Amino acid sequence: MNMNAQFFVLKQQDESKAKPDDHFALAAQIAAQQYRSGNRVFIFVDNEHTAYAIDETLWAFDPDSFVPHNLQGEGPKAGAPVEIGTTPPVGKRNVLINLANNLPDFIRRFSQVFDFVPVESVAKQAARERFKKLRQLGANINTQDINS
Repeated sequence: MNMNAQFFVLKQQDESKAKPDDHFALAAQIAAQQYRSGNRVFIFVDNEHTAYAIDETLWAFDPDSFVPHNLQGEGPKAGAPVEIGTTPPVGKRNVLINLANNLPDFIRRFSQVFDFVPVESVAKQAARERFKKLRQLGANINTQDINS
């Protein structure tokens, strides 16, 4: 399998100020960059609440930098260029942005994975497990620190 994975490690001076969705703005920016590069993107989430939250984040972009996206089951038959959901996406998508606690069972479909290591300790531990699993799958993994 030829897969690249990019982990963004969120750093914050004061851990008590960390919010569970601190990385959503970054995830939305990555979705926009990937869309502008001509990639079809799937944003994997654990539940409807997270799906709506990232959907709102994408809608908040300036009109001139709008990213066509939809929640699973909405939008065009093959889905918009960026799709958000909890089950395997319809059609071929090569980029996964993971906002879920676990990697999806269908991870092998993607050639590029973006993931996040939040500040909060439980979420950080879940990210370590995802990192290990990607390494076991033979992914080329890079990490980048992000100061919030």
